[in-house]
Amino acid sequence: MFRSLAAVAAAALVAVAVGPRPPRAGAEEPKLPMTLGSIDRRDAKLDALIPKDARIEVLAGGFKWTEGPVWDKKGNALLFTDIPNNRVVKWSAKDGVSDFLKPSGYTGKAEFKGQEPGANGLAFDRDGHLILCQHGDRRIARLKDGKFETLADKYMGKRFNSPNDLVLAKNGDIYFTDPPYGLPEQVKDPAKELDFQGVYRLSPKGEVTLLTKEMTRPNGVALAPDEKTLYVANSDPDKAVWMAFPIGADGALGKGKLLYDATADVKAAPNKGLPDGLKVDAKGNIFATAVNGVYVFSPEGTLLGRIVTNDKTANCGWGDDGTVLYLATNDKLTRVKTTTKGLGW
Repeated sequence: MFRSLAAVAAAALVAVAVGPRPPRAGAEEPKLPMTLGSIDRRDAKLDALIPKDARIEVLAGGFKWTEGPVWDKKGNALLFTDIPNNRVVKWSAKDGVSDFLKPSGYTGKAEFKGQEPGANGLAFDRDGHLILCQHGDRRIARLKDGKFETLADKYMGKRFNSPNDLVLAKNGDIYFTDPPYGLPEQVKDPAKELDFQGVYRLSPKGEVTLLTKEMTRPNGVALAPDEKTLYVANSDPDKAVWMAFPIGADGALGKGKLLYDATADVKAAPNKGLPDGLKVDAKGNIFATAVNGVYVFSPEGTLLGRIVTNDKTANCGWGDDGTVLYLATNDKLTRVKTTTKGLGW
């Protein structure tokens, strides 16, 4: 999303590690707190979603900027991105942390001049293939047989800015956002070909449809359980909002409705994050990262409370049996137990 290496392998080949990284010789691993933050309960309904004794556990640290947590059900492990380091990281309770994929988002041979070359949002398709929003390569890609396949990299013949986050519909459609954060100079980058930041739908046939270009910095994206509403976060400090768009029978978006405005929160804590990644639980409640953690909304947009990490938190995603919410918390990976289950479990 917005922020602030390694040699890049030739073509689009990937390297998969099978175990945790060994400690560096002569260096001690930084000590991490066992827990952090707190749960801010503003509505009694939150108690049905997050246990009263819930704690935010710290699982790993030492990254640059974490993003895109997604649970690999087959591998019983969490995958997430470390964008500046151009890699996808794997974490499991059994083996800890290891490099899963590098490079993840930029596969070119020339030095990448920006700060965010790597992949951002991640998801698995119906066939179990990993789908990536690749900042550096400016495309939606699929990892298949150890190689990247381009699913989409242009709209109307012009290259995307830097696909950021995505969500897959049951019919195989991919909804994704395209802000400028992966471009070295972002919105002023001379390589920027589109004069807007769009929200798109990519069909299984490869057709790209622009759904809206009204948002200044579209970022996190999610679907309601009935797939009749698309939620989009806007990571603009001057308009830090979440929008809810009705999806018509033809797949087009209707007029967006303001779900929640966090601009005042952002102004009060300008270095603690913006509306970013978000996920929806099985009942339609929305877990949306923003200032100092995760805001929890009812389907109607009522703020029920917050998972307070006291740090910039970029994204979240359920794992394990669907009741554990993993958080990409700045340079760390954290998690919290929930009573609810994520959508898809």
